[in-house]
Amino acid sequence: QVQLVESGGGLVQAGGSLRLSCLVSGRSVNDSMGWFRQAQGKEREFVAVRSRLGGATHYTDSVKGRFTISRDAAKNTLYLQMDKLKPEDTAVYVCAASDRVIAPLREIDYDDWGQGTQVTVSS
Repeated sequence: QVQLVESGGGLVQAGGSLRLSCLVSGRSVNDSMGWFRQAQGKEREFVAVRSRLGGATHYTDSVKGRFTISRDAAKNTLYLQMDKLKPEDTAVYVCAASDRVIAPLREIDYDDWGQGTQVTVSS
């Protein structure tokens, strides 16, 4: 049984940092793994992905240069380091796993999902 469990969310002031974790069980964190977010009243959107092929990463434009996706294979855990946070980053952040090898960017490309962790950035 596959489980993805996020942690690390919370309340932070604008300009601050948070590191989200996603503990993976039932499959490998070396698979293509991504982060999505959903703000209140909005659709879920892609944030970042780390591809199984070569570990290539890809980010949505609004977080480039501020967020970093990484993984610890020994801990089977995916991370999202978020720096220089802005109020518009406020959302529930969800990790997801995909059977696709190369940079899955769409929700439909993902097979397993976590429950999410709330990130709130105050101005």
